[in-house]
Amino acid sequence: MHEIIYLRTNYEPWWMFEGWEEKVVNRHQFNSTENAQQKLESLKNDFDRRFSNQQQKDFAFTCYWNAEEVEYCEDCEEDLQIFHGLIWLVNGKPHTNF
Repeated sequence: MHEIIYLRTNYEPWWMFEGWEEKVVNRHQFNSTENAQQKLESLKNDFDRRFSNQQQKDFAFTCYWNAEEVEYCEDCEEDLQIFHGLIWLVNGKPHTNF
């Protein structure tokens, strides 16, 4: 099974820190690689228009952000950058090759 996941966090999506699933905004499931890839490309096109910065790691992770989108962290006592991440999972693991 393929999953395309959108999460909003204060860290890049490839870190997948404990509790990352609590940050999921949307999760889309597909039976075919083709359908998953189409959804991912659609989301990437949308995010390319909405965010001025982008970084990709391996094939499974893409991260978007705008420098001015920050949230204050009381524990850290500082502003943290907000990242919008896309993750492609295959059978629960990052899809790192095509």
